[in-house]
Amino acid sequence: GHLVALAALLRVAPVEVFETASFYAHFDILADAAPALPANTLRVCQGLPCAMAGGGALLARLQADPPADTRVVPAPCMGACHRAPACAIGHALVEHATPAAVAAAIAGDVPSPLPAPDLAVYRARGGYGAAPGLQAMLAALATSGLRGLGGAGFPVARKWQAVLAHPGPRHLVVNADEGEPGTFKDRHCLETDPHRVLEGMLLAAMAIGAEACWFYLRDEYPHIRHLLEAALAALDAAGLLPMPVHLRRGAGAYICGEETALLESLEGRRGYPRHKPPFPGQSGLFGRPTLIHNVETLWWLPEILGSPDGAARYAAAGRRGRSGQRFFSVSGRVREPGVK
Repeated sequence: GHLVALAALLRVAPVEVFETASFYAHFDILADAAPALPANTLRVCQGLPCAMAGGGALLARLQADPPADTRVVPAPCMGACHRAPACAIGHALVEHATPAAVAAAIAGDVPSPLPAPDLAVYRARGGYGAAPGLQAMLAALATSGLRGLGGAGFPVARKWQAVLAHPGPRHLVVNADEGEPGTFKDRHCLETDPHRVLEGMLLAAMAIGAEACWFYLRDEYPHIRHLLEAALAALDAAGLLPMPVHLRRGAGAYICGEETALLESLEGRRGYPRHKPPFPGQSGLFGRPTLIHNVETLWWLPEILGSPDGAARYAAAGRRGRSGQRFFSVSGRVREPGVK
């Protein structure tokens, strides 16, 4: 079968291919003699915000009367909590979903893709202009008080120093696999200003002397993958990529938002978290020192490092004894859902 052929191509045991393929929700494994699956797969979000908006009833209604040649399955949070309930037909996201909207999407009536990010416009407002030295960047980060915004809250300056303490080659990994129910702030950053995130990525990569960057994007955001592909192509054409940038997508595994599970996935295995120590800064991707940053952390780097007073301005924006700002994903029974 196909798994055996793939194992032969990769020169690994068939069981290794099977255990990886069976781990991810967006892969389907069929016996050779099994009937083919329907042409369409409709995933209906059952995350808490969608459940509050009637996602359970929508799932039951669609399963009771599925569209032609379509299988209907429940799915975890899709990052569309502010436009609940949500579902996806293939890779076409349907927001504020109803049976009629689903039928229209299957017929091809889907929203137009977001326009490609304009590199010239971003550069005209100062983008990709910051190039401070390493010590200046570390000092600015210490002044800003910027912490990792993926959950752990570790000071960014100390995180960079920890990676720099180990000899290269080094890697930088962008964790864009937000899957926590009710969370969609990274989606907001990447939809509204992907070049700002990419500039932050390149600043961090140059600071640690990264050999390459790896951008791990959740599979539920295919429209963002197209934005990033266009943005990276424009950067490459302009000669603004000092190292390779590898764009990789997940396959529907919530646990891959955990940094070491993400590394396992990038290396082609099941996304099982690793034991610590060693920490990624010591031995991360492919056993090399690796700096892993959340999308929102990178979003703030151009503002902090892009002007002499950027760090001080960021620090002063904090409240209640904390430095800086951060985004909040607001959804549910509220008047104005969205990123605040």
